Amino acid sequence: MKSLYLTIITTLACIIVYAQAPLITNVNARKTTSLNGKWQYIIDPYGTGFYDYRFMERKENDREAYWNSDEPTSKTDRKEHKFTDEYTLQVPGDWNSQAEKFLYYEGIVWYKKSFDFTKTNPAGKVYLYFGAANYETDVYLNGKKLGKHKGGFTPFNFEVPDSVLKATGNYLVVKVDNTRHKDEVPTVNTDWWNYGGITRDVYLVETPPAFIQDFTLHIQKGALKSTKNIPVEGWVNCTNWQSTHEVTIEIPELKIKKTFPVTGERVAVRFNLPTAQLWSPQTPKLYNVVVSTGADRVEDKIGFRTIEVAGKQVLLNGKPLFMRGICIHEEISQQVRRAYSKQDALQLLGQAKELGCNMVRLAHYPHNENMARTADSLGILVWSEIPVYWTIDFTSTEVFNKARTQLTEMITRDNNRASIIIWSVGNETPVNPVRTKFMSNLISAARSLDSSRLVSAALEVNYQPGVNKIDDPLGEYVDIVAFNEYLGWYAGLPDKCRTANWEFAYNKPFFISETGAETLGGFHGDSLTRWSEEYQEWYYREQVTMFKRMPDNFAGLSPWILCDFRSPRRNNQTFQEGWNNKGLIDQQGQKKKAFYVLKAYYDEKGLNP
Repeated sequence: MKSLYLTIITTLACIIVYAQAPLITNVNARKTTSLNGKWQYIIDPYGTGFYDYRFMERKENDREAYWNSDEPTSKTDRKEHKFTDEYTLQVPGDWNSQAEKFLYYEGIVWYKKSFDFTKTNPAGKVYLYFGAANYETDVYLNGKKLGKHKGGFTPFNFEVPDSVLKATGNYLVVKVDNTRHKDEVPTVNTDWWNYGGITRDVYLVETPPAFIQDFTLHIQKGALKSTKNIPVEGWVNCTNWQSTHEVTIEIPELKIKKTFPVTGERVAVRFNLPTAQLWSPQTPKLYNVVVSTGADRVEDKIGFRTIEVAGKQVLLNGKPLFMRGICIHEEISQQVRRAYSKQDALQLLGQAKELGCNMVRLAHYPHNENMARTADSLGILVWSEIPVYWTIDFTSTEVFNKARTQLTEMITRDNNRASIIIWSVGNETPVNPVRTKFMSNLISAARSLDSSRLVSAALEVNYQPGVNKIDDPLGEYVDIVAFNEYLGWYAGLPDKCRTANWEFAYNKPFFISETGAETLGGFHGDSLTRWSEEYQEWYYREQVTMFKRMPDNFAGLSPWILCDFRSPRRNNQTFQEGWNNKGLIDQQGQKKKAFYVLKAYYDEKGLNP
């Protein structure tokens, strides 16, 4: 892997070049300078700061480009843009929740942050790292473009040249555009709020000239026989590897210290752990792992476990697993905002644990890094997904490359998180040969990036008279057949579950990735009254009864959804008002009656898995 890569996308009008340094992982283990806090902003719905009046991209030295100084050189100087402290946004954070004028805004917002900075090591490198920004981001420092990124939920970074970075008075300008487009991932049609902005942390990251870019360790697939002499494998990626002669891996608690010669930028590692406590929901043990070279040293907390499919069962550490799950959107409903912090993760995952969950499906995009790391520490299994959702353009090679890039960035960031057991390549995509080829290629890409986890996607049910068929051709390629079913909400009444018959085309474990009914928290009626808590309660009672008679390859479920969340598709002004209210917890954080129905089932399954 080179220190700089180029992705070239050809359009009818021009060639757009995306230049980005390879993704650095585990940035919190390094020397960082936070750029979080208040950023000045300019709303730019016509892209005036990026395009001139002929709608041509402005040249780098254009004085009216918003990435250049807004300070006039004299009192006669004309400047038609101005950043000011009267207009600020908090970073990290979505812009929609920070001012009423942003609520439905989709378009360009320019951010500006001024800062001083001096390197700790004058010979070292500096990278500008973004946890995520939604969706298209152009980054400029002191009038020089560092690069561009597309994708609203994955991290990216740029190397900052010494010639650009200054000790004082740095002028960082970021253009963020959350406009939806048909040829993007996700596409124009989703069922969640399109929160715009710099939604996750921003750091300056310092590294030595030759450094450890990334590493991963896991138990060798199919090799776990006991908790002694556990075969572990992985790799370490080194930049400027010609000056790095060896890599050392230490696990102090286990008295492990292994050294490997460096003969290229990726160093394969393999060794045995004499003994170890395996990570699981019951015992989420994490070991401090230290990776070092002569010039660099990073640490991470890693759990060791295996996840695999054997026949009709999913096995965690060689033992059958039933996933008591729930879907979660990256949102704090009570504050109507995007979630991002460790405190937010503790709130959402704490609510899931209170429900009796041992697993969460993070829908429908990669959540912030705090979610996976907190799940590691709490012992919660994770399904992590990219937003290949509904009707993206499956005929487009360009769209496929965008999806594959997001998949790569998701896996790269979280490849050491023991909690993540399933990579998902999409949700509810329409069945046709072109789509199946697109999705199966993504599955192959996921396995090439990480063969130690399961790969799946959320499919739909083929409802037929008298039988519900799970026969999507994509089922041939996944490790676990997952599907979304809404018997009793979108199909009949809840008592339809009593006569439901299921037919599976694949002899694999199956997983119900969604099921649910919508209700306005606090609205009550009898069980036949749509939108009432009693209707949702009835729905879950009938579903639970159906779950109990499912075939023995039923591996679990993740109902839709933990908490109510915003969605512009939901326009019943009495019962929705821009909210999808299928949550078991309402907009004010109060548990609905159905919460306790599912909790009782999960408590029973926890005792008798």
